[in-house]
Amino acid sequence: MARYTGPKNRICRIFGEPILGSGKNLGKNSNPPGQHGGSRKRKAASEYAIQLKEKQKAKYTYGVLEKQFRNTYVEASRLKGATGENLIKLLEARLDNAVYRLGIAPTRPAARQLVSHKHIMVNGEIVNIPSYQLKAGDIIELKPKSKVNTTVTSLMRGKNPKVNWMDWSEKDMKGTYIAHPERESVPENIKEQLIVELYSK
Repeated sequence: MARYTGPKNRICRIFGEPILGSGKNLGKNSNPPGQHGGSRKRKAASEYAIQLKEKQKAKYTYGVLEKQFRNTYVEASRLKGATGENLIKLLEARLDNAVYRLGIAPTRPAARQLVSHKHIMVNGEIVNIPSYQLKAGDIIELKPKSKVNTTVTSLMRGKNPKVNWMDWSEKDMKGTYIAHPERESVPENIKEQLIVELYSK
């Protein structure tokens, strides 16, 4: 499966949550997409279907494809502690996600593009791998040319104060990845235990 590039609102309607973008039309039409989305009688979802849907939600939220997501899960299972919480920590430690969390880009896809186009530096070196795993103490910033590029800087919106596992300097346009976040600090509505149960079968 290639990366999803279709209508974002369609995905929001599938999950009933604004996981991609604002989800501003969810109030108008919260039915699942499709010709019979609102009227078709649906059977109660099976346990497997619920678990699969939760995994798909996490994949769409973080913009990760199946193979990458599976590899991230395997890595999470090797670490000490709860596998589900480790999975969320590893997804949050991705460079594209960190750029989004710092407010350098308005969305994760935009953050991914900034990284891929070599606008982002980690510890003074340009890194163009969106899945690059950050470690505690890593410094993330725009490269010097990008700091004066109005096309890039106009998209910056500032860090959300609730993101307490990262520090951001507005003046220097530089952020620090302090540590992996605790699960309760991550605002995404993902039931990671269902994903663990799915992969444990």
